[in-house]
Amino acid sequence: MKTGLLAIATCLLLSGCQSAYYSAWEKLGVEKRDILVDRVENAKESQEEAQAQFADALEEFSALINFDGGELEDVYDELNGEFLDSQAAAQDVTDRIDKVESVAEALFAEWEDELEKYDSATLKRSSEQKLRSTRRQYSSMIKAMRKAESRMDPILTALQDNVLYLKHNLNANAIGALDGELKAIQQDVARLMSEMKAAVAESDAFIRTMRN
Repeated sequence: MKTGLLAIATCLLLSGCQSAYYSAWEKLGVEKRDILVDRVENAKESQEEAQAQFADALEEFSALINFDGGELEDVYDELNGEFLDSQAAAQDVTDRIDKVESVAEALFAEWEDELEKYDSATLKRSSEQKLRSTRRQYSSMIKAMRKAESRMDPILTALQDNVLYLKHNLNANAIGALDGELKAIQQDVARLMSEMKAAVAESDAFIRTMRN
């Protein structure tokens, strides 16, 4: 019995079983639009968490560059930990945006198909207008999300390079060699914060629209 339930649960998590997943929720009174709002909220939260995490990583990198004594290996371990946490935060953002896109595609496809079921031309026209408006707002939101997501890669690459360099050159001279890296990372993090804030604002606006 447990094996069978596990197989069903696994199936529902796979993309090929998305229709079954949504159908199961609809039987419980949860529609695709509700799932979409929930996933947008989750994506927004992951972006806010990523903002905080990348800010922490920048702070740790700044502390390393301004190293003025103590255990250098401890400072390296802290930076490496922040890099790994930033990597995980970035992956969480990507995963949650992917989930938003998945349910949005299903919702819009269903909405479009059901337009043909209307007998009333007035109601059909109104629903078509609502669909177009919702799609436009969704497109703007998802574009902002993906743009912010793309800002994380250069920072992760820079952090990884610096962590790897320090791993094999753990001395004061190596830290001096990395001094020029700080400004570039600061600029990239500032751009990330700006894009993330824009994406969060788009998400809030979309959620309000869907709830109204």
